[in-house]
Amino acid sequence: MESINYYKSGAQEQLITTQEGSVFEVLEVKPSMPVLLVCDHASRRIPDALQSLGVDEQHLSSHVAWDIGAGDVTRHLSRALRVPAVLAGYSRLVVDCNRQLDSSTAFPETSDGVVVPGNLKLDKNERQCRAEALYWPYHCAVRDQLAALETIAPAPALIAVHSFTPVFAASARPWHVGILWDQDPRIAKPLLGSLRENTEYNIGNNEPYSGKHPHDFTIDYHAEAGCLPNVSLEIRQDLINTDAGVERWSDTLAAALLPILSDHELYRHWSGSW
Repeated sequence: MESINYYKSGAQEQLITTQEGSVFEVLEVKPSMPVLLVCDHASRRIPDALQSLGVDEQHLSSHVAWDIGAGDVTRHLSRALRVPAVLAGYSRLVVDCNRQLDSSTAFPETSDGVVVPGNLKLDKNERQCRAEALYWPYHCAVRDQLAALETIAPAPALIAVHSFTPVFAASARPWHVGILWDQDPRIAKPLLGSLRENTEYNIGNNEPYSGKHPHDFTIDYHAEAGCLPNVSLEIRQDLINTDAGVERWSDTLAAALLPILSDHELYRHWSGSW
């Protein structure tokens, strides 16, 4: 990653007041394993200066603005596995930290049919301001945490935590959890096998999204580009919209992940064979 420090950029001062929340949240622990958790869509917060982007509270509370439950699962997994985590501090409607900045979905004009008035006809300077204030500080924090873990192992693992709405575009999604991966199967395949041992679970293999799709920028940029072991977790939102649900599914995922992540042979750069 290009070593640019946007932590105290002028753009950030322009967009966010000192009374508002942090651009990102870092859960720092003494790691039991060289593993980093990330949550790109942990927050529904919009900077006050953007006046909610013209989106009403009902939609700002929905999956349109954030991954419901994903931040809480990330925090629970961080405690259970004793590994650090980085969580984005603002809504993906402002800038989506899991997209290429030149993607049409990085500053979405609509989301699941909901118009985002504050994103209509954004000019280059407005996009750049949001990227410098929110997007790059988050990714710099991810890179910093991975660099720290590289002192423990040459190839730390990156696990992205997301959640998905049970119904999208009028189609029901039956999966409880989706395991997303592209070329490196070292975490994904044994995790699929472990979770599928419980026949009550419907576990998706690259469902409801695919890890092979270019929209998973964070994993592509930080893990796949450096041949680091990686996987993305997608959990259905109606399963983790309560404290009890978060605890149940976080514990389930932690129990399935722990044996995989405890293998010291995992933390090698992916060479194309396993």
